[in-house]
Amino acid sequence: MNDPVLTSAVLQRLAAGRWTIPVLALLSREQGSRFAVIERRFSLSRNSLTRTLAYLREQGWVMPNPGHGHPLRPEYVLTDSGRAIGAACERIEDARVRLGLEAPDLSRWTLPVAGGLGDDWTRFNALQSRLAPVTPRALSLTLQAMIGQDLVARRLEDRFPPVALYGLTGRGTELAEAVAG
Repeated sequence: MNDPVLTSAVLQRLAAGRWTIPVLALLSREQGSRFAVIERRFSLSRNSLTRTLAYLREQGWVMPNPGHGHPLRPEYVLTDSGRAIGAACERIEDARVRLGLEAPDLSRWTLPVAGGLGDDWTRFNALQSRLAPVTPRALSLTLQAMIGQDLVARRLEDRFPPVALYGLTGRGTELAEAVAG
């Protein structure tokens, strides 16, 4: 990952909520937005959006606009640290849309796995240690889902015992490039 902003820990925090990345990308593209606009854009319930915005505020990426009050001024804007994350979220969102993935298709570990696999074929244990604190079950489920989405390929090396290796497909490389910046 070339982008120092998107460490594995940050990617995990971004993927903690289904709407975190899309909302940050929207706020970045539009230089802020109002609650009702975000709610309509993603067809979210008020509770979901309230939880998402509260989480983004906790992370220090979003804040209420201090100049809010005029109907045309945005209600929520990105903080200084949120601007760098927001630009990265725009790239990730663009790649997600191009790849035909829905927001729920990006589980908590999808982005860290895409960023962690890199160009080489990697063994499960090596990937798990690279992405600590991922559990073996979470990593296994994420890899299976990514194989199903044609983001990751699995191959067996002819050894005794056989060794499973994981690598990015062309689609996976596109997502990894969006993560890396």
